[in-house]
Amino acid sequence: MLKAGLARWLVLAAVVIVLDQASKLAVEAALNYGDVIPLFPGFNLVLTYNPGAAFSFLASAGGWQRHFFTVLGLVVAVVLVHLLRRHHAETRFAAALALILGGALGNVIDRVLYGHVIDFLDAYWGVSHWPAFNIADSAICLGAALMVIDSFASGKPKRT
Repeated sequence: MLKAGLARWLVLAAVVIVLDQASKLAVEAALNYGDVIPLFPGFNLVLTYNPGAAFSFLASAGGWQRHFFTVLGLVVAVVLVHLLRRHHAETRFAAALALILGGALGNVIDRVLYGHVIDFLDAYWGVSHWPAFNIADSAICLGAALMVIDSFASGKPKRT
């Protein structure tokens, strides 16, 4: 039986997964690979695939990375659920964990279903483009930022 406090964080992770997967399906239905749709200065929609990890790390490694990052994502998810069970009452920390959990699983789903992660958000300045990303990546970054903010909060006990 799930504790009520834990359930709300698992729901947040599930919302991230649903938003991530729905947005990826919508972009794939609307764009062909490599298409670019300018949204506003500094931001485009673009359909691209990432067989690697963050910033296309190991994207050209020959295929083994798909399985490695899938297993890594699942192991991270188990650890995050364990941490959520222990710290579900700590709002900021639990929200960070839930966002990272949802993002990690959103990208794992892509790797399992497609063999790559679907990316579609393209931020740029002038001619310099940030690597394309997605909702899952955004949730992971937001969760990491919340975790850093939480680490500076006064009076927080050391977590294990």
